Amino acid sequence: MLKPEMIAKLNEQITAEMYASNLYLQMSAWCEEQGLSGAAAFFRQHVPEELSHRDKFIDYLIECDAPVTVGAVAAPPTEFKNLVDVINKAFEHELKVTALINAMAEMALDFKDFNTFNMLQFFIAEQREEEVLFRGILDQVKLVAFKGETGEAMYLINQYLQRLATTHSH
Repeated sequence: MLKPEMIAKLNEQITAEMYASNLYLQMSAWCEEQGLSGAAAFFRQHVPEELSHRDKFIDYLIECDAPVTVGAVAAPPTEFKNLVDVINKAFEHELKVTALINAMAEMALDFKDFNTFNMLQFFIAEQREEEVLFRGILDQVKLVAFKGETGEAMYLINQYLQRLATTHSH
């Protein structure tokens, strides 16, 4: 039986995953508006992944015979300075999600809720993968000295993100 505090955290994560989906969708749309089709494809690819994470939390609560509460989802930002800003904000978001998942895992251990702790292992591994992915992108940004301006560096990063969109499946 899940403790009420754990149920609350799991339900909050459902909303967080929905926000992540909307954030990546908005980032994709912004990239399209800027003519950055490679970056747009990369961020669009993250949308169904975040929704599948939402569904995993919902399914887990249902399996545990716990109530599912879908909260209101805040609107993501719609304006970004440039592509570097988008990438940095995506990375910052993934770090926040990692902190949320780790806090839930810690709570599960404190409660000796080993089933929830076990379920969260998927997300712990997933977050590590996302952090490595975005660190790699930021490494490429530094490598080509991309500061967000139009030109060859932007073209190279857009192409790099396009390659990731076609080779990096979640």
